[in-house]
Amino acid sequence: MEQKKAGKIHYLEPQLMTSAGMAAAGFTTRHEGVSRPPYNSLNLGLNTLDSSHSVQGNRSLLARAFGAHTERLLTVSQVHGTDILVVDSPNEDVTHFLKLECDGIITNQAGIMIGIGVADCIPILLFDPVQRVAAALHAGWKGTANRIVPKGVEAMASQFGTNPADLIAAIGPGIGPCCYEVDEPVRAAFAQEPGVWKEAARETGKGKWRLDLAVANQQQIAACGIAPARIETTQHCVSCTPELFFSYRRDGGDTGRQMGFIMLS
Repeated sequence: MEQKKAGKIHYLEPQLMTSAGMAAAGFTTRHEGVSRPPYNSLNLGLNTLDSSHSVQGNRSLLARAFGAHTERLLTVSQVHGTDILVVDSPNEDVTHFLKLECDGIITNQAGIMIGIGVADCIPILLFDPVQRVAAALHAGWKGTANRIVPKGVEAMASQFGTNPADLIAAIGPGIGPCCYEVDEPVRAAFAQEPGVWKEAARETGKGKWRLDLAVANQQQIAACGIAPARIETTQHCVSCTPELFFSYRRDGGDTGRQMGFIMLS
């Protein structure tokens, strides 16, 4: 992925998606917003203790940078589950979805920017260039263990006729295995995904593992029938990169949120 700038927004751009005709797709960094420390400066998370005026200002900066109206920036209340919102009709104002509890959004509507807020978890974007459908999914360890990405692909297929082989996937920056140690309850949650766990986890001591959420989700995406050449990822660990990203673990929970976003033209 390439670091780019649109308006005041510094972000990582998935090249496969933009070359396939997306209006916008990317993963924000923490730069050039209006929030004060410890949320400095482009905090996009409404579920933080930051000033709501600052967060709304930052969200407006993001929307305007890509030619969207602020009221058409669609986010939801994320709860580490696997419920997915499907938007298949025009909405001039999507702010009424803000309190809806789910962890993924799928739409075929042009001009609606869908986004997932993260500060360690993995943001995942999917794009079907044939049926013109986009998805944004929130994959922490709970969402990954409960297969939110395969469920998102299944929903795109059932609701919009997506052929998984047509999909392009982008895995955004999250906490890396260098900084993410987990314990037995997390290992047990992956009992239905032993192959994924074997590829993504490395035991470091009795009852302790280093978990690579990006690799785990890459394994699940490939198992859906998406070719490796159509899966784009980044090597950034948000915890190791304080100059670019927020990290919930690193910052003791009092921190901002970056966003994975995607919008159809």
